[in-house]
Amino acid sequence: MDNVGGNMNNVRLSDRLQQLLEQIPQGSRLADIGSDHALLPVAAVESGKAVFAIAGEVNPGPFDAACKGVAEAGLGKVISVRRGDGLEVLEPGEVNCITIAGMGGALIAAILDRGQSQGKLKEVTTLLLQPNVGEDILRRWLLNNKWVLVAERILEEDGKLYEVLTAVPENTEAGITNESVYRELTLGDSAKVLGQEALLQMGPWLLQAPNTVFFAKWQGEIQKLEGILTSLSRSELESAEHKRKQIQGQIREITEVLQCLPRDKQ
Repeated sequence: MDNVGGNMNNVRLSDRLQQLLEQIPQGSRLADIGSDHALLPVAAVESGKAVFAIAGEVNPGPFDAACKGVAEAGLGKVISVRRGDGLEVLEPGEVNCITIAGMGGALIAAILDRGQSQGKLKEVTTLLLQPNVGEDILRRWLLNNKWVLVAERILEEDGKLYEVLTAVPENTEAGITNESVYRELTLGDSAKVLGQEALLQMGPWLLQAPNTVFFAKWQGEIQKLEGILTSLSRSELESAEHKRKQIQGQIREITEVLQCLPRDKQ
């Protein structure tokens, strides 16, 4: 079995958790919200990525699983398993890196919003977020709340597509600002220019280095939209006609973007 660190207690992380682990700055004080079996905090501590970790869980089953995982790894002194909703498990200033994975973008944004109003993001220098859906909602929240998206990754695992977003507070990362991240982007040699709205939707960093998984995601989106078009074609309502035109526009836009992007040669 592959190990993340040198300890034989290590479990092999899934690819998406491995991506999160790699983005954690060395020596972090980590909080993993919705930690489930506490696999990520355990791996982070064992690999030296985190000097201390909090595993937060709101539901009793996953909370018990996290307690068990930490106990089996013998890390009870450096990983605190806490039961509570979102960032309620944290004290202000207690951690400097927060990971939230495996939830919808809207839910993650709501957790961050509530936590921010309670001062829980004070001294946090890195947010690592892996939404299952609604990535654009999360990008918008980061932009509106003075966090800068500094990296994005998209991967496929067990037939599902995952995006990992890394953000830092504004004015902390030299040379990277929200203004530069969401500046108009001209695609390849084409005349196609993408504005902020398209960048929020598809991902400013992903658009600059699209891989096969990125293309698969957006081809899938086109198929979903075509399915909706088929359903709407059976309706004679005036509102359905308006919706049809709207969706046709979306399909056209995504298709144009994909045609203008460089294809991964692999």
